[in-house]
Amino acid sequence: MSTQTSTRFAANTRVRDIVRVYLRYPSAQFLLVFLLATAAARIWIAQWTWWDALAAAALIAAQPLTEWLIHTFVLHYKPRTIGRWKFDLHLAQEHRRHHQDPRVIEAVFIPMRSLWIGVPIGVAMTLLIVPSTPIALTLIVTAAVIGNVYEWTHFYVHSGCKPRNRYARYIERAHRLHHYRNEHYWMGVTNHAADHVLRTFPAKDDVPVSPTARTLGVSDSHQ
Repeated sequence: MSTQTSTRFAANTRVRDIVRVYLRYPSAQFLLVFLLATAAARIWIAQWTWWDALAAAALIAAQPLTEWLIHTFVLHYKPRTIGRWKFDLHLAQEHRRHHQDPRVIEAVFIPMRSLWIGVPIGVAMTLLIVPSTPIALTLIVTAAVIGNVYEWTHFYVHSGCKPRNRYARYIERAHRLHHYRNEHYWMGVTNHAADHVLRTFPAKDDVPVSPTARTLGVSDSHQ
């Protein structure tokens, strides 16, 4: 687990204040620069076709399930010991830190180690697998947009800002229930389409308060 100094969100913050805070963090800066760079490359190459729209639409359509799967099976991964070897994911370790105190700002962001490793691998695989370079770049730009939306949304719902519209209140309340009611439900962050389909979006009182919402079922001895 990280031992870095922790800064906590204040209550009743304003959007213009949290934007300034958000832009000070390396993960937010990385994702924004990545989006600008890949968008510039896609515009420079041009060669637009209807396949670009279809590719982008397919990736966006898959996002609810992708988000649900990553949250459920990667971020909530529990350490495993096989013989003398212990296996634990860095992303899961940092996510447990986030659950321990959801108001710590640093723990809200995607870890930089994951970005430095995962983004180049994802870009390389897309360029290798997709036969058309323009369409591959369209997919990469779409993924960059999705990544930025995820990072900002997760930051926003923890920021202490009072949601100003129905959708913001909907996702903020669901995420609060995930942290403080039961960690096995409300797995979406930017949307909850997969939760509704997979029946992990119950009414609040239909599930018990979980004693492991803060630890994700991992004791200190396994951290």
